[in-house]
Amino acid sequence: MNSSLGWVEEAWLKVNTKVERTSEKIGSNFPHASVEGTYQLEAPSWWTAGFWPGLLWLLYQDTKNDSFKELAEQCEKKLDTVITDYYKLDHDMGFMWTLTSVARYKLLNEEDSKRRGLLVANLLMGRFNASGNYIRAWNPWYEGENNSGWAIIDCLMNLPLLFWATDVTGDPRYSIVAKKHGETVLDHFIRKDGSVHHIVRFDPETGERVEAIGGQGFGPDSAWSRGAGWAIYGLSLLFKYTKDDKYLQAAKNVSHFFIANLPEDYVPYWDFRLPDHITKYRDSSAGAIAASGLLLLADQVNSTESAIYRNAGARILKSLYENYGAWDNHNEEGLILSGTSHYPEGKNIDVPLIYGDYYFVEGLAKLKGNNQLF
Repeated sequence: MNSSLGWVEEAWLKVNTKVERTSEKIGSNFPHASVEGTYQLEAPSWWTAGFWPGLLWLLYQDTKNDSFKELAEQCEKKLDTVITDYYKLDHDMGFMWTLTSVARYKLLNEEDSKRRGLLVANLLMGRFNASGNYIRAWNPWYEGENNSGWAIIDCLMNLPLLFWATDVTGDPRYSIVAKKHGETVLDHFIRKDGSVHHIVRFDPETGERVEAIGGQGFGPDSAWSRGAGWAIYGLSLLFKYTKDDKYLQAAKNVSHFFIANLPEDYVPYWDFRLPDHITKYRDSSAGAIAASGLLLLADQVNSTESAIYRNAGARILKSLYENYGAWDNHNEEGLILSGTSHYPEGKNIDVPLIYGDYYFVEGLAKLKGNNQLF
């Protein structure tokens, strides 16, 4: 490892020490956002359910700490109730089972995890709308709502479950759906300047685009930073799986926009395009997601370009470690401070978020040379 990255081992040790302590309290549950130092737990059906067990698998992969393995396995089994409930399943089943069942199958070759992963891949594929070539995002949030035409940028991160299913079965149906959704993202979500839309609404019958919606960004024309992070990572994954240059070029475009708009400490504001009267809270989770995506992108370009993306990813992670870490704070369960979950709804602003913690640890693992992707 490059000597200039000596801080990575120090950070990795602090992550392990803290998670050994917090795991005794969190157990095999599903943390989402830390409120006044305590991670609030969500139902297994909540979209973030995979990140805590995924983080445990990342650490287990390196340390072989059996307590991490056992907790992650217990989380995976609890997710079975979500499959049988069915009504709670949406597109984020890719997030949830990729970091639980697929991770366990890749690490331990356990058949029951493979079976769960394939079952969920089929359920995810069932959300594909062939008229608009998109995977539908959510089910109605309230009675009478019709969001059947909604797709969101985050869904790029659900596609690896489909590519994995094609890989283990040899059946191309899964990857075909993933690629069609990816093409829709290129056509409708990525602006020319590299900023992205969070939500695009299509007519679910005809597939025609209707409008862009601000979602968790400030507005339809703003530049939600976590959306850019999802795009950097998701497009880099699409290029990894397809080797189609159009995804590589789009990933570079979004990456350049993201890097150019970072503040001095390399940790992004929650939206890059805000009116002066709106508070510029940071979103450490957007930084962690983008950093891990940038490291993946760096591995897929020539050596001249690689340094640009790798250095940016490393600088973001180092700043998160040095300026936003809660390593020695025993009153804070989160690893990384200053995440912003949903500013427009006033939810979980300036707090640790479990997905920020996950992607921070994943980024560290990559800097350590561990490139096993779940």
